[in-house]
Amino acid sequence: MSGGEQQRVAVARALAKKSPLILADEPTGNLDTHNGAEVMSILCKLHDEQKITMVMITHDNKIAHYCQRIIHIEDGLIKSEETV
Repeated sequence: MSGGEQQRVAVARALAKKSPLILADEPTGNLDTHNGAEVMSILCKLHDEQKITMVMITHDNKIAHYCQRIIHIEDGLIKSEETV
């Protein structure tokens, strides 16, 4: 199984549990741009429709801006920004 396939299976497994909280560590890390955007669209839709809370870690600023709130940690300092 490729890295991208493993990533999509991990996302599907997390969604199948129907948890009110999803912790996502680089949920699009092994995906191409198209599939990454598709996964983020699904996660945003779940958040909007089912009120699922998501905590996501990413190094990709484009992916981070899908979120309502971004918290940067740099050199031990924490900075928060609202994106909505």
